[in-house]
Amino acid sequence: MSGRSGPGGLDGPGPGGKPSPFVHPALFYRDTEDYLDGTLRFVREGLAAGEPVAVAVPGRNLRLIREGLGSVAGAVRLLDMEQAGRNPGRIIPGVLRAFADAQPAGRRVRIIGEPIWAGRTAVEYPACVQHEALINTAFEGRTATILCPYDVRRLDERVLADAYATHPTVIHGGRTSDSAQYAPDVIVARYNEPLPEVPEASALTFPFDEDSLPEARHRATAEATRLGLTPARAQDLMLATAELTTNSVVHGGGRGVLRVWGEAGESGVAGSDGVGGAVVCEVRDSGVLVDPLVGRRPVPLHQRGGRGLLMVNLVADLVRLHTGRAGTTVRCWFGR
Repeated sequence: MSGRSGPGGLDGPGPGGKPSPFVHPALFYRDTEDYLDGTLRFVREGLAAGEPVAVAVPGRNLRLIREGLGSVAGAVRLLDMEQAGRNPGRIIPGVLRAFADAQPAGRRVRIIGEPIWAGRTAVEYPACVQHEALINTAFEGRTATILCPYDVRRLDERVLADAYATHPTVIHGGRTSDSAQYAPDVIVARYNEPLPEVPEASALTFPFDEDSLPEARHRATAEATRLGLTPARAQDLMLATAELTTNSVVHGGGRGVLRVWGEAGESGVAGSDGVGGAVVCEVRDSGVLVDPLVGRRPVPLHQRGGRGLLMVNLVADLVRLHTGRAGTTVRCWFGR
């Protein structure tokens, strides 16, 4: 492993010495001083080089960075990851690519993205780590540097081990080293795990086909309203149901099964107040997804179709997916 000192020099070679326009280091930090040393230096180096810079981190850390930047904070795009990236599936299209694609072609962009923090739940984590792995594919060949901070004191060892697998380089103790464990495709496959079963008695279950698509939408919306979703969130769930059931009919064997149920706040995904729990919508069919970035990449304006799962990621609080030879399950959470 190499031992380049400090977070500078990140725009150079990737693992093995091969030139790489895309650079994706993990920053391991132990305390506030460590965090600010790595992140502020990264931002200031980018500004000094005339590079567009964005920062998307949890609210508390965002305040630290804003205060640390002082008068130059206005030159940086600042986003609260707890809001913008609440659903990890929307971070690549809605945060990272949204910023990078808006910049002049060929100009290097710098982004700090912190999608995994101690408040993330076990239900959310598989989607988070798959997101980190898929960044490497989504930005392959692009001129960008994305720095991902990890709190080594509050995150467990499995999370840190996964960070070595999803990042080509790791900054730890002020030194940048190539990761010998780098294997993002392995991570994507490992966390493509079957979703926990839910007792049939707990859920509205509705088999559907092309003729019953309207009824599927209406049943899902009515059940979501009964379970406590606000009218606006029930509309979001109806939109997700419409997209997923239509995809099943068009691409997933012509039919599928819709299920809707409620979960308490302690189940892993809560409402905006942190205690209200969630309504969950699930669609299963016999189709197989072969593109791991489906729903996570922006769709060109001129392209017809291809926006179904992307739209679901943009409106849901969490999306988990499992696909295999037996078919595909997409499960979406909407906080109450």
